Amino acid sequence: MTARLYPDDPRFGSDAERRLVATLREQLPDDAVLFANLRFSDRSQDREADLVVAWPGVGIAVVEVKGGSVSLDRGEWRQRNDGVDEVIHPVDQAVACKYLLCEYLADHPRWTAGRQRTAHLVALPATTLPSSFRAPGLARWMAIDATDVPHAAARIRTALQTVRDEPDPPNPQDVEDLVDCLAGAAIPQQHLLAELAEREAACDLLTRDQAKVLDYLKAFPRVEIQGGAGSGKTWLAVEKARRLAAEGQRVALMCYSRGLAEFLRRRVDDLPKRQRPDYVGTFHYLGIGWGVRAGSDDDSAYWEEFLPSRMVSLAADLPEERRFDAIVIDEGQDFAQSWWDAVLAALRNPGHGSLYVFSDEGQRIFARQGRPTVDLLSIPLHENLRNTKQIAGTFSSLAPERMTVRGRSGLPVRFVPAAPADAVGAADDVADALLDEGWPPQSIALLTTHHRHPVQVERQSEGQDAYWATYWQDDDLFYGHVLGFKGLERPAVVLAVNGFRDEAWAREMLYVGLSRARDLLVVCGDLELIRRVGGEGVVRRLTGAGG
Repeated sequence: MTARLYPDDPRFGSDAERRLVATLREQLPDDAVLFANLRFSDRSQDREADLVVAWPGVGIAVVEVKGGSVSLDRGEWRQRNDGVDEVIHPVDQAVACKYLLCEYLADHPRWTAGRQRTAHLVALPATTLPSSFRAPGLARWMAIDATDVPHAAARIRTALQTVRDEPDPPNPQDVEDLVDCLAGAAIPQQHLLAELAEREAACDLLTRDQAKVLDYLKAFPRVEIQGGAGSGKTWLAVEKARRLAAEGQRVALMCYSRGLAEFLRRRVDDLPKRQRPDYVGTFHYLGIGWGVRAGSDDDSAYWEEFLPSRMVSLAADLPEERRFDAIVIDEGQDFAQSWWDAVLAALRNPGHGSLYVFSDEGQRIFARQGRPTVDLLSIPLHENLRNTKQIAGTFSSLAPERMTVRGRSGLPVRFVPAAPADAVGAADDVADALLDEGWPPQSIALLTTHHRHPVQVERQSEGQDAYWATYWQDDDLFYGHVLGFKGLERPAVVLAVNGFRDEAWAREMLYVGLSRARDLLVVCGDLELIRRVGGEGVVRRLTGAGG
């Protein structure tokens, strides 16, 4: 017998906790389920249930696990672990999580079984309790100590059968519904919002750790930092520009994409005035600001050749105060070869001015090719910080370099089979379902790989500025194409693989599309097309084959 465990790779606070869970999995029947590290939030508290056991015909147990040496003296619980001694409150934590779980289910739109037989327990898998053990709020039959671990499941059964004034236990279907509520994406909105905020904060903390890279490179004026999707390059680009501006330098922070440029501008607007770069925007609009006439969006020769050439000519006559001491470029792989002369010409000292370029060769999804025309110190980033383990695993085989995933375990990646012609319709259905489940509209992006979504076409007909303004609005989800979404992310992304204009760049476009989600990724498309473009590794991850 092996009970199911959610998530499949949970974080454990101690080896004792890990061993207890492994033992319970073996002791419980196949139709029982264990949930590890479930977080519950309401307006007054934020708690994490170490372990929840759902056992058909027996009940639901909420178990607070405390590893290390635990003692109780005059009503005060203390835990000593790794040389640290602290006061703990295991009974209070177990009771609070039990009631939060019950409230969570009562609020959940998919939970119809009502109140179930529920008990709270405290597990001390590395501590042996004395025979005379007595504790306020915790009878001996509600505790699992080191001597109980070999028959921990039996202890849980006894506790659930002993509790008084409790309803009937869940039946097998109730347990399956519980899995859907606790391990699926259908979460009451107040809980989902708290979870999304917590995950975003955790991602930001990990990303800020990357600042040490800039500390090491402070003495080097010309650097290219290369990293795969989710490595925090955009955050580093903003941070480098901020540091240079704070030193009193005149700084330009630029990229190619209009959407990313607006994101960068909004990030910079939150900085103190003296730390803001002097220019934040696209490479091309810097030239237009110098006086180059504006061109049509459909005139590739204008953007690729005419505008950068005119920028080089105009830069020679720019007054010193309009040029820059330093330039920081995000998504540098998007820059054509002809643009780099204009970039250097914008520097006050083209030969020695600071130039920091952040790039990912795996996201080179435009036909143009280009590399900086000066020597740059190359620094690689090898950690994915912003995607869950499940999402990062889906696109890991497409990344240029192997990366260590430091993000949390999260929701399973979903795959919805659909022919390329039907992928957008399938994606619409998925997006509607996510909204019904409580996902906020502003947390969702629907992206396509070939033809744009009709809503995107309609919004872009009002102009690019009006279209990109919808990225920041909270009344509807964002509709985009992977070509314009590089450097951006959403908690949830629904990717419609509706074909590719040029399969020579299809692998890179799939890589971009799969990596834009932070917490939930749903892919709608044809499995054979995805296999041809992305390879067997992506297919295995999408379908769950091979683990």
